[in-house]
Amino acid sequence: MSDDLRDLPLRERKKLRTRRALAESALRLFTERGYDATTLDDLCDAVEVSKRTFFRNYPSKEDVALAADSDLWSAYLDSVVTQELNGPLLEALRVALDATLGAMDLDWDRRFLATRALSEAVPALQAHSLGYCQDTTRALVEAVGNRSDTDIDEVRLRLIVEIFVAAWRTASLRWTAQGGHGGRDALTKLVEETFAEIPAALASSA
Repeated sequence: MSDDLRDLPLRERKKLRTRRALAESALRLFTERGYDATTLDDLCDAVEVSKRTFFRNYPSKEDVALAADSDLWSAYLDSVVTQELNGPLLEALRVALDATLGAMDLDWDRRFLATRALSEAVPALQAHSLGYCQDTTRALVEAVGNRSDTDIDEVRLRLIVEIFVAAWRTASLRWTAQGGHGGRDALTKLVEETFAEIPAALASSA
C-alpha cells in the first residue's frame, strides 16, 4: 500500500482507489480505442462500477481524461492554502510548485505525458483543458488573495498568477515535447529555468 493511502480511513482509501482505477482505465482505453470510440459504459464496465459512482468521482468524460492535471493542481492549491509563502510571491509560488511536483506519486509522470498526448490529439480535450486552466487560474488568485498574510493589489496579484501559469505551461510543454526525457527532475529543472527567464523576457524590446 502506498504511503499516501496508508494513513487514510478505509472508506477514503476505497474512494481513492476507485478514482485512480477510473483515471488509469480511462487513459488506457482512450489511448487504445480512441477517445470518441470509448463510451462511459465501456469505462465503467472496465472498472466494474456504476455510472453513479463514476459521476461521484469525475464530472465528465473529459475530466477523467485530464485527471493527471487535476491531481497536480488540486494538490498545489491545497499547498498554497496551507503552507507558508515567503519572499517575492512569484518565487514563492514556484517553490510551492516544486514541492508539489516532488510529492506526486511515482506514476504521475507517465500519466501526465499520456494525458498531454491525448489532449493534443482530441479537440474536445484541448477545449476542456483550456477551460480547466482558466478555472484553476481563478482559483489560485482567490486562494492567494484570501490568505491573511498576503496583501497585494488585485491587478498585481492577477498579473503574478497569470505569469506563473504561463511559465508553468511553457516549461511543461518543453518537457512533453522532449518526451518527458529526464523524468520529474528534468521537468523541475525546466520549471526553474523558465522562471529564471521571466525578468529578461519582460525587459525584451519589440
